[in-house]
Amino acid sequence: MITIAQVCKALETWAPLPYQESYDNCGLLLGSGSTTVTGILCTLDCTEAVIEEAIAKQCNLIIAHHPIVFSGLKRLNGSNYVERTVMLTLQNNIAIYAIHTNADNVITGVNAKLAAKLGLQDIAVLAPKAGLLAKFITYVPDSHAEQVKTAIWQAGGGNIGNYSECSFSFAGNGTFKGNEHSNPQLGYKGERTNAAEQRIEVIIPVHLQNKVLAAVRAAHLYEEVAYEIIPLANGHQA
Repeated sequence: MITIAQVCKALETWAPLPYQESYDNCGLLLGSGSTTVTGILCTLDCTEAVIEEAIAKQCNLIIAHHPIVFSGLKRLNGSNYVERTVMLTLQNNIAIYAIHTNADNVITGVNAKLAAKLGLQDIAVLAPKAGLLAKFITYVPDSHAEQVKTAIWQAGGGNIGNYSECSFSFAGNGTFKGNEHSNPQLGYKGERTNAAEQRIEVIIPVHLQNKVLAAVRAAHLYEEVAYEIIPLANGHQA
């Protein structure tokens, strides 16, 4: 059975939440991710009529383009359609997921589809968003450098424009000494080890940094992985 969290993950893989504008309120607005999906209703806006349709069709998840709530509600007494819609949703255990400006901004999203429908040529991003990229740096023994780079690329790192598997690395010397609780794969605990290592630098999307880090840890030789994640101001659209 598919859960609401699984649907959210699929949507956010395509249109990551960091791509939304600062004023927006995308994501799971109402409901629990652990709930099993009985049906999905897609809509431009959430209204009372849409909720009634979801009830009739036994859909417990509504995916809306526009968020029903942009900012915090101070009361729920049914004085306007937003409050009435939220109340009806809660009373019937229906979840609402909003996918708005993140779907507008992603390069394969709403605007790309509109451009395709219009038959436009030489399509390009007019205003690339900043703050969506980071530089991931790690230090790897020579024996595992290619393995770690491959893991980063497979996790979604290393893409720059029309190029993939982009990285920069240079050789150096690393030192470490494990305590009595350590389990070094190179050298011996209690002794300082000198190792020929490579510093690997790769550009990654910020929303993938946890995935990239997990992939590096799985591919790395060392018990403790040294790494840095540096936010970048580069414009980016992917």
